[in-house]
Amino acid sequence: MIKSLQELSRKFPLITDGAWGTQLQNLGLSPGDCPDSWNLSFPEKVEQVARSYVEAGSQVILTNTFRSNRITLAEYGLAEKTIELNRRGVEISRKAVAEKAYVFASIGPSGKMLLTGEVDEVSLQKAFSEQAEALAGGGADALLIETMSDLNEALIALKAAKTTGLPVVVSMVFDSGKNKDFTMMGETPERVVKVLSMAGADAVGANCGQGIEGFLSICSRLKNSSNLPIWIKPNAGLPEYINGKTVYRTTPEQFVQHVPGLIKAGADFIGGCCGSSPDFIREMVKVLK
Repeated sequence: MIKSLQELSRKFPLITDGAWGTQLQNLGLSPGDCPDSWNLSFPEKVEQVARSYVEAGSQVILTNTFRSNRITLAEYGLAEKTIELNRRGVEISRKAVAEKAYVFASIGPSGKMLLTGEVDEVSLQKAFSEQAEALAGGGADALLIETMSDLNEALIALKAAKTTGLPVVVSMVFDSGKNKDFTMMGETPERVVKVLSMAGADAVGANCGQGIEGFLSICSRLKNSSNLPIWIKPNAGLPEYINGKTVYRTTPEQFVQHVPGLIKAGADFIGGCCGSSPDFIREMVKVLK
């Protein structure tokens, strides 16, 4: 059981995992289908993704539950499977790690905007509370609220997650503005850290949105604004759409060239987001060793 993320990351940075969606697509998931549904229909393939990251050297593995809040699942006709999908997601990752890595359960955004009234705070609170409780009940070591563009939604998810008693990481997307250092809603890294720290986050960070070279400054600014551990998971570049396929051009070797810089900038947890794979983790292990 993790008592403190500060303590966990004090001695050296921990290597997290990479992308899940693209890995599941490589195993047959069709674009547009709900990846989380595979926790019930193809658990062995989900486990294969998790195990591939453990074997590559990941010390923290996520869960295939990014879309498993009731609001998002309703779009796939899976709302009534919410609790089952979350619990199975944790159980699958837990089985795959076999005590060789920690399991941080993934909580993604609702896909609806508070600002435009697509969703209200009460509905979000209920949805995130249901998901967080199911993930905790499944045996997660910690909860990761990730890929958040709206700080208000992140705060609602954080409040829900904290009731479980598990450590909670909150990771935002910085991909807006001239230098891509604002969230979609115009929040800076400094503002994000201040608000999330006061709300009880156990770690803060950034993921998705852009390639790894853009994370150096963001990581440094997050670290300089807080004493909390910093979570960093960049994309393997920006996606390109070629012949109907999504392509990420950054190679594992190019990606890891920036890893020492991120460590120096203060990253305590480091991995990959969209377009990355176990090969990225293997190269990262080489660099950090």
